[in-house]
Amino acid sequence: MRDRLIFRVVQLLSVLPFGMLRGIGAVTGWVAFRLRIAERRYALTNVGLCFPELSARERCRLASRSLVESAKTLAEMPGIWSRPMSFSTGMVREERGREVFEAARARGRGVIVAAPHLGNWEIVGLYLQHLGPTTSLYRPPRQAFLGPLMQRGRSSGGARLVPVGARGVRALYDALRRGEVAGILPDQEPHSDASGAFAPFFGIPALTMTLLGRLARKSGASVVFCFAERLRAAPGYRIHWLAAPQGIADADPAVAAAALNRGVEDCVRLCPEQYQWGYRRFKRHPGGAPNPYRRRAPFRRGRNGKARSG
Repeated sequence: MRDRLIFRVVQLLSVLPFGMLRGIGAVTGWVAFRLRIAERRYALTNVGLCFPELSARERCRLASRSLVESAKTLAEMPGIWSRPMSFSTGMVREERGREVFEAARARGRGVIVAAPHLGNWEIVGLYLQHLGPTTSLYRPPRQAFLGPLMQRGRSSGGARLVPVGARGVRALYDALRRGEVAGILPDQEPHSDASGAFAPFFGIPALTMTLLGRLARKSGASVVFCFAERLRAAPGYRIHWLAAPQGIADADPAVAAAALNRGVEDCVRLCPEQYQWGYRRFKRHPGGAPNPYRRRAPFRRGRNGKARSG
């Protein structure tokens, strides 16, 4: 019953005008924050950990805006998947730092594009296809019935979508050897400690993927960061390209993971309200510290600025 309802909602959203989708997302996010859903608590926890210099009112405002922007992204997704790629690429009104991508592509070793969960990452995936052959790694949705719609939408420009796993990693290596683009969402927590390393993210230890650094080191590909900022004045997006920090292809997984997180931070600081702060980024912590998202396990910075449980 629940899956059928979700499917009907997705069907409806896929045919509504894009401006209406953004409005629906805004209202949904506003209501969700005031209903005190779990994501509100996660967002407040994350913002408190990552921006301790903000006042309580400022943290609440940032968390609220984050839930609104995340809801807009979710509402926009069916509309993006159901429309031709030209619609989405036509929504890109401006680019900043395009020379960073062009310089990376000119090296001829392939380009790894790291696209954090910031703004609308679906727009980034489609825009990459507009620029050339692309292979993107993805994690199949929990609702299996959404898989075909998502795959059709994300590959409408000819991209090859490969699921997380050994086969997907091989496909990324093959694409880079051909001098193509490999797209990765870099800021999700790995399923196991073996596939990640703890590295600071806004000063807080976070289990971070090591795949991207390994890909860059073994393939010799360049790494750039990219995100699509949602514009406020009118429907559309601004594409940002940023160079990767030094050390992102280091042989030491911890060094590479730390560089990866610095790259994500550089993106987030440009428009922090559009980051997915409702995601439990610090769910696992080294040394057995308590989960910061549990109601009875407060987690804060000590006087020396280091994270500690309380």
